[in-house]
Amino acid sequence: MFEGFADRRLEIEGQTIACFEGGEGPAVLMLHGFPQTRALWARIGPGLAAAGHRVVAADLRGYGDSGQPDWADDGRNHSFRAMARDMAGLMTALGADRFHIVAHDRGARVAHRMALDAPGRVASVTLMDIVPTRRLLEGYDLALGKAYWHWTFLAQPEPFPEDLIGSAPDRFFEACLLGWGAARLADFDAGQLAAYRAAWRRPEVIAGMCRDYRAALTADLADDRADAGARIAAPALVLWGADGAMGRMYDVAAEWAPQCTAMEAAALPGGHFFPDTCPDRVLERVRGFLAGRD
Repeated sequence: MFEGFADRRLEIEGQTIACFEGGEGPAVLMLHGFPQTRALWARIGPGLAAAGHRVVAADLRGYGDSGQPDWADDGRNHSFRAMARDMAGLMTALGADRFHIVAHDRGARVAHRMALDAPGRVASVTLMDIVPTRRLLEGYDLALGKAYWHWTFLAQPEPFPEDLIGSAPDRFFEACLLGWGAARLADFDAGQLAAYRAAWRRPEVIAGMCRDYRAALTADLADDRADAGARIAAPALVLWGADGAMGRMYDVAAEWAPQCTAMEAAALPGGHFFPDTCPDRVLERVRGFLAGRD
């Protein structure tokens, strides 16, 4: 996995941040979502490196091999803003002052926050299979609650969801992988799936993921409300799974258009986890978007 890449651990913002780094050229930061790790990019990152980019695929705080901060009642230690500061600090430590971001799910929410908080650092941003956090939470209804039930389950007080998940982590997280549209377990690469399992079986990672979702209902929603009307200054590419919950329930391009100053948008085959199930299509689309933007 990530052959030719360095497996690194750096101390950033008081937390250990794990990343794979490889390639030469303009920097690209790649961020995963729930319930995955940086292994998500194992069949996409090397292709971007071969196309002339320096690729950094990182684990978010609380996920994978990155550190776990203490919980704060307001959720600030697990907020997208805190994660964005981690990643900005990581890229500074690696000598990249300006960089592209390619991100899925929770990572895409971190990328959105970084694009607003540190616009001078972000050369472009690719957001995969999300609508803005504020839009999702303020419009949370019965249909969305049925499809994206994990948002409220994971946010329940500690340690209720942690204990339930920890009793059968593979069963729980594999149900998540298969539950959001157009995927079978066989569609996931065996090596990547093994990396996800190794992470999500650890109690501290289960806790980190639950804390991430608790923060979404507190710190993240407050931050997005405070920034209502703010727009992403960098060029944006918005992608979503044609058969996933986001694609079925929202006009994803229309949701993002008011949030961006310049945007391209496209649906790709598959459900929520299309970066896992059709990596070649993702690589082709992202590589084309980045061409000429360095």
